[in-house]
Amino acid sequence: MGTITRTFANNITTSGVFKPTAFNNASFDNVTSVPSGSLPAGGSMVLLSTQTASASSSISFTSGITSTYKEYMFIFNNIHPSVDGTQFQFNLSTDGGSNYNVTKTSSTFRAAHNEADTDTELSYGTSTDLAQSTSDQQLMGGYNGLGADNDQSISGYLHLFEPSSNVFVKHYISTTNHTHNGDYQVNNFIAGYGNTTSAIDAIIFRMASGNIDDGTIQMFGIL
Repeated sequence: MGTITRTFANNITTSGVFKPTAFNNASFDNVTSVPSGSLPAGGSMVLLSTQTASASSSISFTSGITSTYKEYMFIFNNIHPSVDGTQFQFNLSTDGGSNYNVTKTSSTFRAAHNEADTDTELSYGTSTDLAQSTSDQQLMGGYNGLGADNDQSISGYLHLFEPSSNVFVKHYISTTNHTHNGDYQVNNFIAGYGNTTSAIDAIIFRMASGNIDDGTIQMFGIL
């Protein structure tokens, strides 16, 4: 015991703090796994579904939105419209996608800059906010006109919080970036809530007019 006591004491300062030399890589040679619960598991994104548009009238997710996850993230990549000057939007359902008509209230704003470097804008999007409306929520911050040129599209994400709650309304936030048909680059910010305490179990994405010609939407569950 004397040898062990002396070795231990040699690795501690007079103030009771471990010296740096008390630890080295060899200290962990025999560790083969981390005990369950010793590290937090929260924050992991789990890919649940991917859908690719091809002249699609809409893209909907009617399964997988359950109480398994408290947060869901929908990431859209290069969503390209068939019609010039349209809007990309979404709506929610409480009946598995039979109806997309959840009442929503939201606020929107955007920042814009044109390719010619002659105009900029930072403004509230009065045309795309909702006030207790069942209409689709636009994801373009009030700056309408998604371009349909071959190189024009919209990308971004929609974050939906605890859609399966039977107690609270359903908050959402979204940030997107789109190329306007007048050759503006527009950064859009949208936030609101679905005013229902019923569980949200389906979501639809679509254009205000025309089809989604191309692009992918991924649904992630967040632990």
